[in-house]
Amino acid sequence: MTVTEESFDVVVIGGGPVGENAADRASRTGLSVALVESELVGGECSYWACMPSKVLLRAGAVRALARDTPGLTDPGAPDAAAVFARRDEITSHWDDSGQVSWVEGAGLTLVRGHGRLAGERLVEVTAPKDGPAAGFGAAAEGDDAPVTRLLRARHAVIVATGSVPVLPDVPGLAEAAPWSSREATSADAVPESLVVVGGGVVGVEMANAYADLGSQVTLLARGGLLSSAEPFAGEMVAEALRAAGVDVRLGVEPSAVERAGGTVTVTLSDGGTVTAAEILVATGRVPRTADLDVAAVGLDESALGRGGALVVDESLQVTGVPGGWLYACGDVTGRAPTTHQGKYQARVVGDVVAARYGTQEGDRSPTAGDPVPGVGAEPARWSRYAATADQDARVQVVFTQPQVAWVGPTEREARAAGLPVEAVSYDLSWVAGASVESPGYAGRAQVLVDTQRRVLVGATFVGPDAGEMLHAATIAVVGQVPLDRLWHAVPAYPTVSEVWLRFLESYGL
Repeated sequence: MTVTEESFDVVVIGGGPVGENAADRASRTGLSVALVESELVGGECSYWACMPSKVLLRAGAVRALARDTPGLTDPGAPDAAAVFARRDEITSHWDDSGQVSWVEGAGLTLVRGHGRLAGERLVEVTAPKDGPAAGFGAAAEGDDAPVTRLLRARHAVIVATGSVPVLPDVPGLAEAAPWSSREATSADAVPESLVVVGGGVVGVEMANAYADLGSQVTLLARGGLLSSAEPFAGEMVAEALRAAGVDVRLGVEPSAVERAGGTVTVTLSDGGTVTAAEILVATGRVPRTADLDVAAVGLDESALGRGGALVVDESLQVTGVPGGWLYACGDVTGRAPTTHQGKYQARVVGDVVAARYGTQEGDRSPTAGDPVPGVGAEPARWSRYAATADQDARVQVVFTQPQVAWVGPTEREARAAGLPVEAVSYDLSWVAGASVESPGYAGRAQVLVDTQRRVLVGATFVGPDAGEMLHAATIAVVGQVPLDRLWHAVPAYPTVSEVWLRFLESYGL
């Protein structure tokens, strides 16, 4: 075995968008940073999740818009080959050289291989001799053993390893070689039929995408769809999927799966069966800590959160590790498993590390009014050194037809937390801007008003391009804008955003 060792101020494990952002921010006060990645730099979002999935959904969304617009002719089913070709462009044909150039241009050191914790401020990175091991150096001649590189962090290690999909313990399921989200977003052909297991974001988006592309889709969900959103959102998506030809079955789950040749047979919990050419399992993900060796830094199973998550404080410092040198951000924390929320955490933790350990003159260290959160100190709420939005303003967009977008808690979550809220709903089709867009426009929006403080704490939008309406609500929630002041934010006419005026009028302003 060939072993090399070198030191950096900071080591980041995980080179997805979250790790990239954390590494970049941490380096801005003169710290040297190593970025460790075992697969493609750019991570899940760039190659197998956010970006390719939205391309697969786009053609169907445009077709629906054309169908609903008087004067336009239905262009027909999307050309799957052209859609896949565009997907390949967006993923750079699964070539990360562009991302690598960005990393190097930012002054970061890329280390290819699998990183794991090996002791205090120590990361062990292993890569096969013939694998993508840039920066490792050559192994000894004739040595087929893995090359190992020890990275010693002078100040901090940041874990951004993301999450991995969960495969339910269903007889025959593993042997049936099911698709995960990776296979669904990187497929080069549309299966004649597809069974989707799971009613969450991945499940409904991929059911929508493959139905648009011509597959006969059956969607199985143990409960309702989009259970983390307001109930009306999942109900509207289920109705739209059924209208698009998807066989949506709620309250059922697989009890057995068998693949015979080109056919997968799924036996259901209600005694029925369904067959298809492929099966996609989208029943959730768990933080990727199983191969991180957290025991090496004194963390046992009892110190981890749900699904093995690294438990962090508001400055994203991992709790239970002496010396306060270990940090984490993104899905691995289990706090808010979306790319945008993970990148937000990355900005926070990168700034925390840069402020705590950076020495470069003219740095962006906080002022006296925004104190440096020293090791063990509590950062001020809503300072840039605290991931406050994870608790109060998480955002999510689901790119189905219709889109679903929300910020903050649902009404059920708010009431469970003891918040005095009133829900104000409005049918978006009643807004002038919606009627101009399409005679068949369908959508609904709801805000949650804290009746004591008279500010918004949450909002949900369902409708065409609902995701583009979300940020105004996010600003209102994060800014805790009083309703009396929000009344002076005049929406342009005729736009769908006029719903903001209707919310306030409905509330009595």
